[in-house]
Amino acid sequence: MDMSTADPVRDELLRTSQQFRDLVNQHAEHEKRLSELQHLSFPSDEEQNEETVLKRQKLAIKDEIYAMMHHAQAGH
Repeated sequence: MDMSTADPVRDELLRTSQQFRDLVNQHAEHEKRLSELQHLSFPSDEEQNEETVLKRQKLAIKDEIYAMMHHAQAGH
């Protein structure tokens, strides 16, 4: 999720919603761990499985983030 560009809906949710902040933090943590796993020269089977699970979780979190943003935008 690109946090470098301005988005008033996202910024408002970051200020007002703990759930939204938690999702954004989880997404960032998954991104960091995925980066670590992708830089391994010879990942183990366990690490490869972890990467697959994290990618799915990260996508689900991203979907939740965008759903919250859409809902907030529709409500204004």
